[in-house]
Amino acid sequence: MAPVLFALALLLFPPTGRKEAGELASRMEARYRAAKTLQATFLERYSENGGVLRTEAGTAYFGRPGKMRWEYERPEKDLFLVDGKTAWFYVPADHTVTRVPAKQSEDLRTPLALLAGEMKISRICARVELAEGESPLREGDAVLRCRVRGGKKSPAGADQPGSALGANGTDAIFFEVARDSGELVRLIMRQAGGVQVEFRFENWRFDPPIPETMFRFEPPAGVAIVNGELANGKTQGN
Repeated sequence: MAPVLFALALLLFPPTGRKEAGELASRMEARYRAAKTLQATFLERYSENGGVLRTEAGTAYFGRPGKMRWEYERPEKDLFLVDGKTAWFYVPADHTVTRVPAKQSEDLRTPLALLAGEMKISRICARVELAEGESPLREGDAVLRCRVRGGKKSPAGADQPGSALGANGTDAIFFEVARDSGELVRLIMRQAGGVQVEFRFENWRFDPPIPETMFRFEPPAGVAIVNGELANGKTQGN
């Protein structure tokens, strides 16, 4: 088949795997786009070259538009909060809080604000496909590979979560999705140098009553406020 005809055939009749990946991504988008608030328990694992260096757990809350609250409960109590404009990282044990404009944050949790926004995977992924070589945690789930949009951040794309990921050197993102419901089970982000950050989610609640005050941060008395980049906060190691 001539190259032009072959390319045309791919456009008109996309491979089954790519079509299924697109359908699953759309199902996940629809699942989370319909909710105004979300809540889930999470497990975060930070690894280098296959070795797990740190495991943490807690509860995450999401609210429209683009608000998040990550309450770390084990092994230490820390807080990562995005109020829609500013990202805050509070370490009670250190009596310090770091703040940075959310659009400038390169913290790897920041793109997850999509769960409380428009929930368009295309804002992060140039292409989504089935990750055939990745094993799901649960039998029957599908693992999707997201080809991250690259390029440096620019004024035109500074509010795009994917631009932060591309500038931060993330090679790929993997979504584990329940085939029947589109529920997000796991998110994996891989970077150069064998670095991997994994988030596992359970106990999703859709539209739970979350007070607006949960997405506001008021530094306690005596806490030092530092302006600047989060340097990926807990995700990259403290």
